[in-house]
Formats: sequence, C-alpha cells, structure tokens
Amino acid sequence: MSPKEFARRRKQLMRMMGEDAIAILPAAPVKIRNRDADYAYRQDSDFLYITGFSEPDSVAVLIPGRPHGEYILFCRDRDPVRETWDGRRAGPEGAVRDFGADDAFPVGDIDDILPGLIERSDRVFYTMGVHPEFDQRLMGWVNGLRAQVGKGRHTPHEFVVLDHVLHDMRLYKSRAEVSAMKRAAKIAGKAHVRAMKFCRPGRREYEVEAEFLHEFRRNGTEPSYLPIVGGGENGCILHYTENRDLLQDGDLLLIDAGCEVDGYASDITRTFPVNGKFSHAQRQIYDLVLQAQIAAINQIKPGKHCKEAHHAAVRTITRGLVKLGLLKGKVPSLIKSEAYKRFFMHGTGHWLGLDVHDVGDYKVGDEWRVLEPGMVMTVEPGIYIPAGSKGVAKKWWGIGVRIEDDVLVTKSGHEILSKDVPKKPDEIEQLMQAA
Repeated sequence: MSPKEFARRRKQLMRMMGEDAIAILPAAPVKIRNRDADYAYRQDSDFLYITGFSEPDSVAVLIPGRPHGEYILFCRDRDPVRETWDGRRAGPEGAVRDFGADDAFPVGDIDDILPGLIERSDRVFYTMGVHPEFDQRLMGWVNGLRAQVGKGRHTPHEFVVLDHVLHDMRLYKSRAEVSAMKRAAKIAGKAHVRAMKFCRPGRREYEVEAEFLHEFRRNGTEPSYLPIVGGGENGCILHYTENRDLLQDGDLLLIDAGCEVDGYASDITRTFPVNGKFSHAQRQIYDLVLQAQIAAINQIKPGKHCKEAHHAAVRTITRGLVKLGLLKGKVPSLIKSEAYKRFFMHGTGHWLGLDVHDVGDYKVGDEWRVLEPGMVMTVEPGIYIPAGSKGVAKKWWGIGVRIEDDVLVTKSGHEILSKDVPKKPDEIEQLMQAA
C-alpha cells in the first residue's frame, strides 16, 4: 500500500480532531509464547492503519498544525548487534524516509519529548484500555504535568476516545483497501479449491490445513486467523481448531479459512463432502444454507440496514427447517421465540477489514447502521446438527454446514469478493470428482 494512502488517512483523522489536539497511538507489544520464544508479531490494526509501520516498540503521534511536522514517530534506533539477532530496523531516519513521518525520534527518548508535546494540547485522542502498560505511562506523563501547573505548565482539558473517530474511518474502505481485500479473497479462494481437490477419506484434517498454508505462503500471505478444518461432527463446533481427526467416508468437511494481504483479511467458509458426493440428507441441509446465504446477500446494498441480511437468513432457514421436519410450528412464532437457534445459533455476518471481526458500530444510537458504499461484510449462515440431538432423526446427525463469502457494498448494490470459490453443490461435486 502506497505511502500516499497512509498520508491521506492521517490528514483525514487530523481534520476530524481539530486544532489544539494530539493523538497518541502505541504499537502492539511483543507477546512471549514461552521462555525466550515470541508469538509471531502482528501490528496493532489502528496503528497499522495510520502508519503502515510494522515494527514493535513504536508510538505514533499526530499534532494538527505543528510547525515542525504534524506526524511524529517514535521507534527503535538502529542497532547492528540487535539487528543481527532480531532483524532489520528502520530507525528514525528510515521512519522519515520510507514511512512518511515528518519527524522521528528514538523510542528511548519518549519520556523526555512526548510530555512536552502533550502539554501544548487541550485534547488528547487516545484508545484507553487496549494497551494497559502504555495507559499507565501516558497517565504518568499527564500527572507529571499536573504536578507542575503551579510552575506554569499546561495540562490537557479533555481525553477523547480515539476509537470512535478512527474506527468509523476504518469502516469505509478505500480503493487501495478493496484491492488488498480482493487479492486476499482470491488467494484464499485458490486455497479452498485446492483443499476440495486434495480431500479424500482417510486423510487427516491437518493435511488439508497444510494445503491452505502452502497456498498462502507461496503467495506471500499468512492466515488471517486459525483455520477451522472440521470433518463430520467437528463441523458442528463453531470455533473448532484442533484439526487432527481422520476424515471419514460419508462425512462433510467444513473449512473456515482466510489470509491477510497488507494486513487486510479474507474470511471464507466452504462445506463439501469428504468423498466428493453429497448424501441426500447432506444435500438438503446444504441447499437450505445456500438459499439462506443468497437471500442474505441480496440484502447487502446501500440503504439497507446491516441486520437485514441476518433477518433474511433467519426467515429462509426457519421455513426450511419446518419443511424438513426439524422444527414444528408456525414460522413467525418460531422466529419470535428464536427456536431456529437450536440449529443456527450465530449471526449471519460481521464487518471485515484489518481485523477479521473488524471495527465499526453496528448501531447508531438505537438504530441499526444503514449500509453505505465501501463497507465490507461477511455473509455466513449455517446449520449445525450434532450427533445425539434429541428428537432429531439420525439421518441428520453430524451434519454441519456453513457457507461464507466476503461482500463489498457498492454504489449500485454489492460485489462478492470471494465469488471465485465454487459453492453450488453440483460444481463442488464436479470439481472434486475430476481431481
């Protein structure tokens, strides 16, 4: 993503902040996995959105109207010894040269510099509670200023929640962001197709997962979340990630997996038969979920509120479950009592972006947010019938189906970013049987 994209975002945020304000965004801390081994580092999404800077131990500061530069970046200094061990660093010079900072300082000097920058501001924009250790540092700087008010030091009058402003910005994707998300969906889509072709009875869930990881890595990406590869009844566990069991002939395989491009996620789910052929009962449930997804996607357009897709999916699934005999009663009453939640217990979608479950309010006041161009949502209805379900015929046991696509709201309606991944049952069967 180009430096101009990040500069545009910073300018927009500073316009919204107004004068006599300062915004402070710390980078995500490094997290220890065990002893001296760390988890793979992932930058804080808000920090990444504003800076494009992926190093830890960094703090971004925005000061609208500052004569010496509005964007200041504190980061690690160059250190040949540490870089030998841990990898290259940009350093303050690189922060200015390569990442668009107007001014940059070693992060070790932040205690000497940042309080003076805070002092000149009436309002501090900050995300409180996300990074507790940095919260304490910030309050220490502010309290230090307060202790010197009698000596003429100035203190901010107001703390403003940065989330409210920044997260609303992140909800509307630019062309550059949409381009990254299309690429993430395309790569993940290839991985899903590869998994369908690879799948056979007798292989293990982790072998299928390995096909995904290989496709992601060979395209220079990484998983946007822990892949769910659940065969048979494991597909009825919504957040199943063990991915160890043997794939059985006659079972379905549910895969929920996506990747990141420039930090932007794809999130795609497909369900298909391990042996390449849906049974009659599996096909009935699958067709119902697909009908529900199509009905929900048709509600993704400007002027519709973000909950209408879920309502459409609920109506379709409830009617279908009654027709199949899995629910008994009148559809309106069953919807009102939420009887469908026995088999469809989650929402139909969520915002998608730098976070898989991306930021942005779903309600404005007491009203569901109206969809607008640039928003991206997942659409992912499902039906799950665990083995041993009381009052349910055995032919349905162990069937778990979810179908998920990434959908962009456009000016005229919507665009399915993950449209290249087969989801019609006949297409899936033909693909798998030809492999």
